[in-house]
Amino acid sequence: MANHTIDNMDADALAAAMSVPRVVVLPTVTSTMDEAHRLGGEGAPGGTLIIADEQTAGRGRGGKRWTSEERLGLWMTLLERPSTPSGLDVLSLRIGLHLAPVLELFSGAPVQIKWPNDLYIGSRKVAGVLVEARWREQKAEWVAIGLGVNIISPAEVETAVGLLPGTRRSVLALALVPAVRAAAHARGPLTVAELAEFDRRDYARDRHCLKPAVGIANGITNDGALIITGEHGVTHYRAGSLEFAT
Repeated sequence: MANHTIDNMDADALAAAMSVPRVVVLPTVTSTMDEAHRLGGEGAPGGTLIIADEQTAGRGRGGKRWTSEERLGLWMTLLERPSTPSGLDVLSLRIGLHLAPVLELFSGAPVQIKWPNDLYIGSRKVAGVLVEARWREQKAEWVAIGLGVNIISPAEVETAVGLLPGTRRSVLALALVPAVRAAAHARGPLTVAELAEFDRRDYARDRHCLKPAVGIANGITNDGALIITGEHGVTHYRAGSLEFAT
């Protein structure tokens, strides 16, 4: 396991190429998120990255299962140790904003962002982000940032899509990790420029929603809340899943 590689790059080579302190490369794991939390509790430094060929119990928001078959995608979690909680409430959206233009290099198609943490090509999901913090006395000791990207679309998931044929996991990881780290190190609410970029990529804009409320999606606020206009006026939602009328 110590010599396991991604496209013939071992953990040390990946860490050097990404300028991160540590990379852990595993053939199989229940979840890279679980491994990141374990390492966080052991004192692993910020910038520690876990990559697995396969996850047997990969998960998304709300405990939803994320299909993570062997070598069909990039399954990884980045551990960060923020000095302040500022920006954590919008981190999944900010990561999406940083990832979308990078993923377009590997997809050959526009990438949209679905509130609060998914990336889409057309009507199908190509990637998902999961952010989990561990707190001590109102201070975030560490944040685990999970990212799952379909390189080859899993055959049993009709709503999934992959990237361009020939996409290599190592090249994809080398491109995505700096984008994730840049988002993780940003502070404060979403900026005017970030809100404009989200609006340009908003998968839900002007669509009729059923959840988290019935109404029309009208973008997001700078603190990451979804704006829905319904029969009772304009409301903001900071949690929940986004579902549309057929």
